[in-house]
Amino acid sequence: MTDLLQGLNIYFVGMMGVGKSTIGRLVAKEMGYQFFDTDSLIEQIAKRSIKQIFADEGEESFRSLESQTLGELCANQRLAIATGGGIVVRKQNWSYLQQGLVVWLDVPIDNLYQRLRRDRNRPLLQTDNPKETLRQLMEERRPLYSNADLHIVPKPRASTQETAQQVVAAIPSVLKERKVEPS
Repeated sequence: MTDLLQGLNIYFVGMMGVGKSTIGRLVAKEMGYQFFDTDSLIEQIAKRSIKQIFADEGEESFRSLESQTLGELCANQRLAIATGGGIVVRKQNWSYLQQGLVVWLDVPIDNLYQRLRRDRNRPLLQTDNPKETLRQLMEERRPLYSNADLHIVPKPRASTQETAQQVVAAIPSVLKERKVEPS
């Protein structure tokens, strides 16, 4: 399979809490790729949490750091990269993402809310109604996420390992499609 990929990076997109980091790490291991999480890299570089970056400088500043980080990562090959949930909102980021294989992990809002309801480190969810905020964000981002090469909806009650295998199993179908396209 790694021969089919020819070094293409694999980018994981989707809402916060869908499991991009967990699934991305497992897929990277399976494929013999290095794994990176853009949010973790930003925190390391900035020496602050994302929550603190939002509080100190605002979302726009965070999105600039996110774009810069993605741009630096995409210059490499054989990476599996978990991106922040909002990375798709900047057009510039799509120029980076489209250099690789984009996997959209899609989990129902009710499941996301159950995963995130006690998480105080998600700046965009610090609202009076976080579930409604999740719905609104998904409504805004769904058309952008749908530009991904692969749309993966984890099977109900699937383990993270099973979902990673679902991703790996789906990759060849997209690569075959890409090979038919004129270069």
